[in-house]
Amino acid sequence: MRDGAAQSAAREGRPGTGSETGPRPTRADYRLVALCVLAVLAAYAVRAAGLFEVVVFLLSAVALALLARLVGRGVEALGDRLGATLTGVVQSALGNLPELFVGIFALRAGLIGVVQAAIVGSILANVLLVLGLAFTVGALRRGPLKFATGPARMLSLMLVLSVAAMLVPALTALLHTPALGHEAMLSRIVSVILLVLFGLSLATPALREPSGAEPARARPPEWPLPVALGVLAVAGAGAALVSDWFVEGLQPAMDSLHISQTFAGLVIVAIAGNAVENVVGIQLAAAGRAEYALSVILQSPLQIALVLAPVLVLIAPLLGAAAFTLVLPPLLIAALVLAVVITVLVVLDGEGTWFEGLALVSLYAIIATAFWWG
Repeated sequence: MRDGAAQSAAREGRPGTGSETGPRPTRADYRLVALCVLAVLAAYAVRAAGLFEVVVFLLSAVALALLARLVGRGVEALGDRLGATLTGVVQSALGNLPELFVGIFALRAGLIGVVQAAIVGSILANVLLVLGLAFTVGALRRGPLKFATGPARMLSLMLVLSVAAMLVPALTALLHTPALGHEAMLSRIVSVILLVLFGLSLATPALREPSGAEPARARPPEWPLPVALGVLAVAGAGAALVSDWFVEGLQPAMDSLHISQTFAGLVIVAIAGNAVENVVGIQLAAAGRAEYALSVILQSPLQIALVLAPVLVLIAPLLGAAAFTLVLPPLLIAALVLAVVITVLVVLDGEGTWFEGLALVSLYAIIATAFWWG
């Protein structure tokens, strides 16, 4: 009982019972760190021993997902020490570190198709698979999920606008417009505009947090500042290291399992980079915190479209992958448009049911199956 009270007090930023005072990591935090260390060591040991490359790939994927969760936990534990806006910037930047590192190493390896599919796949996984599971689990446990339509409308609008901007370079090529042949330059211009739009979006309260009194309160720090910064630094470095192993084993794994680049990026890479992080959204929905769940789930694809994809486009020439642009294959474009439009239609009424959730998950399964052959 004393340990529980101390941990609860630490999370609330007040003195605990006994001699323990101030913010402290919880037992769950220590378990997460231990799991990360074990996963990284296991991946390194199998890789160093020269065993099956598919096993290295799978262990690296598990380690990457756990490190992504640890990075997110580190940002949460900072509380509002950096201020609401700056905390949002740090959350956005560090939350996508694993996906960014995977994209960088994949571009260096010449796996351009994997990176393009992974960008689209990360968006699809969030707006269809994760949102669908959140609606299904939450509605089955607590009835239809209710959430404010204002923030949902703003997030949906930003998602539609950012995805539409991403698709413009591809449409210029498919429709043979006068911009044909200038897709690389157009992609970079679009990327810069999207990054500026992301910076401006940080000043929009509806995009930073769900409505209501609780999010408006300043969050007390959960860890001492040196601990939080140290965990973020080590987890970020670990994510970079494991991402290299992940991409190194990706090509042999695709060959062994007869998986196409598009399917690998759309499903495997996208889910590996978001798996543990997205569980949080489902847990929030199961707990009846529908607005938080919706915000967490829709913020991720929004940041991928506004930040991750533009950054990869801008740094691709430095990695020897100048051919990487926002010109996507037609089927990826169609899947992206369908997913975003249907998601907007589902959330605009301010209610999520278990059947709507199953419908979103079913659509994700159909789209993923369509890309199995490439």
